[in-house]
Amino acid sequence: MSNFIKKLQDFDWASIETLKYKDEDGNPSFKGVSRKKLFCEGSPAGIEVRYFEVEPGGHTTLEKHEHTHVVIPIRGKGFALVDKEVFEINCNDVIYVPTWNWHQFRAAEDDYLGFLCMVTVERDRPTLPTQSEIDRKSTRLNSSHLGISYAVFCLKK
Repeated sequence: MSNFIKKLQDFDWASIETLKYKDEDGNPSFKGVSRKKLFCEGSPAGIEVRYFEVEPGGHTTLEKHEHTHVVIPIRGKGFALVDKEVFEINCNDVIYVPTWNWHQFRAAEDDYLGFLCMVTVERDRPTLPTQSEIDRKSTRLNSSHLGISYAVFCLKK
């Protein structure tokens, strides 16, 4: 991998392929998401930098795992669910996702959400919530100042 990647145009880089976010497995756990791997160190303990783009009204999978994330939006606006809080996010905010915290990113209805995500190269596979976990959490978590609840945030397709 190169030490320098030339930006071709907004949110597109030379020799960087746009990839599927995840394989469709019959479970619509995400909507309108693509990813690009910008940088990946050769060692398992090294870092990987990825760019995710979420279409207006789209969202990533609600998941949790052992590895941590650092996320920095660089395009548009949206929302981030991290553990029990929903944050309105904009360009250049920094979102830290601790180990084993539920998290999901959602684009605003009228704008894309593009973000850089830094993780370790070697990492565990995500865990998805059961319906009972979603139901239990949705009754006690609400971000009324943003006009969305955890249940809507997690389940809206």
